[in-house]
Amino acid sequence: MPFQRSRRFYLSRCLSGGLLLAFVLAMASCKSTQKADTEQSDQMAMWLDSVPQLKTLNVSNAEIGELTTAHQAGLTDPSTVVLIKLARDHKQEFDDGQSIANLLNAGSSEQTVLELARLNQLGIWAGEAQAMRLAGLSDKIILAVAERRSKGLPVLSGEKLGELKNAGASDATILEMVQKGASEKSVSDYIAARNRAAGGHNFVYQGHARKKS
Repeated sequence: MPFQRSRRFYLSRCLSGGLLLAFVLAMASCKSTQKADTEQSDQMAMWLDSVPQLKTLNVSNAEIGELTTAHQAGLTDPSTVVLIKLARDHKQEFDDGQSIANLLNAGSSEQTVLELARLNQLGIWAGEAQAMRLAGLSDKIILAVAERRSKGLPVLSGEKLGELKNAGASDATILEMVQKGASEKSVSDYIAARNRAAGGHNFVYQGHARKKS
C-alpha cells in the first residue's frame, strides 16, 4: 500500500537521522575528551618545568588543577611545593585550591594560608575563615582560632567574632578573648555592655572583668 511504503520510508529516514545525530554527538564528546586530556597534559608539563620539585611528589592532574586555581589568586611557586608536601604529610591529596584562592582574594596573606595548611585547618573551615577575613578580622585572629581548633579546644564562632568586631572591639581585645578561651556568653555580655555604654563611656576588656575607661 502507498501509505505503508510512505510510513516505512519516514521511519527509515528518522532512524538514519537519529543514528547520524548519535554519531555526531559521540564524535563531539570524543573530541572534547581528547581536548581536555591534552590541556591537562600541557598543564602538567608546564608545572613540572617551572616547579621541578613537584616531580618527586607524584602530583596528579587533579592536584595540578587545584594548584592552578590557587596560583591564579596569587600563590607563589615555592608555596605550591610546601602545600603538596603538607598534603602528603597528612596522607591526603591536595584539594584546597579554591579555598586558598578565596582566602587570598579576601586579603589573607600567603603565610597565613600555609600556616592554616600546617594546622590542617583548610577544607570545610576555610569558608568560615574567609568570612571572618571579609568581616575585617585580622589574620592573627584567624590563626589563633585555627590553632585552638586544631587542638580540640573550645573557641568562639566566626559569627560571634564578627559581632565583637561590629561592636567596636579592637583586634587586640578580640585576640586576647580567643587565646584565653572566652565563652560565647561572656562575649555576649561584653557586647551588651559596650552597646549600653555606646553613648557614654567605653569598656575595656581585661580578662573576665570589665572596667570603664
